Amino acid sequence: FRAELWLKDPYTLPGTLRFIPTAMVAWTILALALGGPSVVQAIGTPLGFGSSTTGGGSAPAATPTSNAQLASWLSDSTARTIVLTSIFDFTNYYGTASGKICKPWTCSPNPQVAIDQNSWCENYQPSAATGTASWYVSGTGYSYSLKVGSKKTLLGKGSSAGIKGIGLLIQNADNVIIQNINISDINAQFVWGGDAITIVGSTHVWIDHNYIKNVGRQFVVTGYDPAKAVTISNNVFDGRATYSAVCNGKHYWVALFTGTSDTITFAQNYVYMTSGRGPHVGGTSGYTQYVHLVNNYYVSVGGHAIDSQVGAVTLAEGNYFNTVTTPSVSGSAGNEYFIQSSSELSACQSALGRTCQANTLLSSGSVSRANTAVLTALKAQSAVTGYSPMTASAAATYVQANAGVGKIN
Repeated sequence: FRAELWLKDPYTLPGTLRFIPTAMVAWTILALALGGPSVVQAIGTPLGFGSSTTGGGSAPAATPTSNAQLASWLSDSTARTIVLTSIFDFTNYYGTASGKICKPWTCSPNPQVAIDQNSWCENYQPSAATGTASWYVSGTGYSYSLKVGSKKTLLGKGSSAGIKGIGLLIQNADNVIIQNINISDINAQFVWGGDAITIVGSTHVWIDHNYIKNVGRQFVVTGYDPAKAVTISNNVFDGRATYSAVCNGKHYWVALFTGTSDTITFAQNYVYMTSGRGPHVGGTSGYTQYVHLVNNYYVSVGGHAIDSQVGAVTLAEGNYFNTVTTPSVSGSAGNEYFIQSSSELSACQSALGRTCQANTLLSSGSVSRANTAVLTALKAQSAVTGYSPMTASAAATYVQANAGVGKIN
């Protein structure tokens, strides 16, 4: 039995047709037929580095009834499948704080300002103007984030479930799935106001089919401890913003991968109306990040997308860049192989032993980054050599039709 609906929701991107095959009906009937919600699990299988992620496995599904219960279930040591059916608003969960801010950006209109967290203003922006402000405490540090323990699956039902005003912290955990939820409105005016998803010292993590918007800092970030066997797929990173570091209405802080030995697949994501760090990879000498950027759709990026710094080993293939000022930052110290020409395709295919795909640039800046050291390094990574990428054109069509919430349930 299958029902299909045309749904209209506030998270639909402009110009994107939103047809949703509604698995909820079939899902509910199946659950009832088999004796309850215990059969509810994440849908699909992660591609790439996170392919063996199982989250909470077959743990019985349950829906929390309060913010406190959600926080407790996420952080405990019990394997769980947690199903959200609405938005859990943590905006004022920890109250408000006031303190010093600085103003590193003097552009107009509506530049972000920075909370002086750990004396950041004095150490990194000593010449910036200062002031005072108030903000919500939720999201402003690890202690004020929703901690996610091992063997957890967090699922959203429909297109209007998720968390607001706070981010998720996956720290020292193994086997975590976050699928089909919205994360939004975390101190968007303030740098250091909060990240949407933080992955630190964790393995087997799958971030899939989520919608993220209006946060102060990164949509996704890894810490210095390694984030290994991670797949970030089919998400919508909506950069439309009132406050921006570059004052163009586009969020700058998309993703930052900085761990000692990160292994990350960033695939089939919709990166929309951003201006930087899409993603930023590396930055610390002696650390190495293996990142496969494949089949993503970038559109209306008023700044840069990929930024491979020291330590980065970045393969970019089969991505579609539509009106992106700088698809990849040139002259940075990291290793990056950005496929465009037939010779670059041939070298990739020879090294990895499989079909590779070129990136497509439409009304976008030029790129010249093809460091073959990336191919040499990735020969040993089965998550990359065993991957079957779509063409960039097929990826653009697929991502626009399938990324984000409400497409799976």
